Amino acid sequence: MSRERRREMVDRRHPDLSTVRQCALLSISRSSLNYRRKGTCPEDLAVMKAMDHQYLSTPFYGSRRMKVWLGRQGQTVNRKRVQRLMRTMGLRAIYRRPRTSKPMPENKVYPYLLSGMAITRPNQVWTADITYIPMAKGFLYLVAIMDWYSRCVLAWRLSNTLDDDFCVEALDEALGQGTPEVFNTDQGSQFTGEAFTGLLESSGVRISMDGKGRYSDNIFIERLWRTLKYEEVYLKAYSGGREAKAGIDAYFHFYNNQRPHQALGYRTPAEVFNGDSAPSDERSINGKWTPRRALADPGNTAGLSLSFAPNLSN
Repeated sequence: MSRERRREMVDRRHPDLSTVRQCALLSISRSSLNYRRKGTCPEDLAVMKAMDHQYLSTPFYGSRRMKVWLGRQGQTVNRKRVQRLMRTMGLRAIYRRPRTSKPMPENKVYPYLLSGMAITRPNQVWTADITYIPMAKGFLYLVAIMDWYSRCVLAWRLSNTLDDDFCVEALDEALGQGTPEVFNTDQGSQFTGEAFTGLLESSGVRISMDGKGRYSDNIFIERLWRTLKYEEVYLKAYSGGREAKAGIDAYFHFYNNQRPHQALGYRTPAEVFNGDSAPSDERSINGKWTPRRALADPGNTAGLSLSFAPNLSN
């Protein structure tokens, strides 16, 4: 359990346990109860938003190229600042790094299992990833769990820290809807930690992890982030966490149930995940949007081999 969650458990009005005793039981310091994280300055937020836009188009940009690009946009920043902000956002340039097979000493890293595998049905492979969500006065982190075959978003959570708790909560919710054969993630600490992998192993799920910096290994959820940000996040400029949660919740409902995908034969992710044999009719859902009828035979479009994954679009 994260330190922030343990601080939230302290009850200053507890009739039997003093605050000092509660802090001792929760393994936190008494002074940490009054700690308030320093907010990000408006200048850094502006730079981070610009970097987030550019990263979707050029995920191979490291701090050097990102610094040059920002300079051409009129943002005077040095490389050290760019590196710091990229770490805060969880962004890493995509390229082959030396000794990529060496695991982290504190967490177990699992092999990549999807090479050459044909994904042909729902609940065969699930995947998860984390992205940065900009707001008017701050930012959040979003984790989503998606069925690879249908592109259906099964669960998601927002957090203001990169602790693994919100990822474990999303996984627990997703497993309430079914159990995949394989679960694929990157090698981030949120996914290699014992809480996350232990929940998968206890459910009998085989764990697969991308090679470090391998953008194409998790291509579909990377496409989900691009779609979400251009169709929802960048258009709204959320004022706070409550508005972000409501907006993303509405968008994922639309994405799963109303937005037709070309690669799925113009069916929706929910239709494919639930095994519907044909696209929905043209009745709108909640009166918000009316999907088009399928323009192609959907019979074989959802099944795919990973060797063709980079050529597919939502």
